[in-house]
Amino acid sequence: MTQRIFSGGEFEAKIGYCRAVVAGGFVHVAGTVGQGDTVTDQCRAALATIKGALEQAGCSMADVVRVNYYLPDRAEFEPCWPILSETFGAHPPAATMVECRLIDDKYRIEIEVTAVLPG
Repeated sequence: MTQRIFSGGEFEAKIGYCRAVVAGGFVHVAGTVGQGDTVTDQCRAALATIKGALEQAGCSMADVVRVNYYLPDRAEFEPCWPILSETFGAHPPAATMVECRLIDDKYRIEIEVTAVLPG
């Protein structure tokens, strides 16, 4: 059975996707940006949206097994490290950081995760 989770974000309807899909024992969370003036503000906001989607699917940040970070400026990744370390704590996922352009120049970071459903 497949479950689709929508967060009501502006791009979901425009582009035709959902925040997350639960399928095959995994939760696949779409690339998520956050609001704010700084990369750290946006990182925290994106993680909060991701956390909400995971909770709707029945899991948590501790269940994340893979994360991809996308930033237009790789130099802005390091300020996010303490936030990411605190978020994942004793359950760090496999991770990749890619430098690329995002959907709008106002965004400084986009985060995509895959989590495994508990049980």
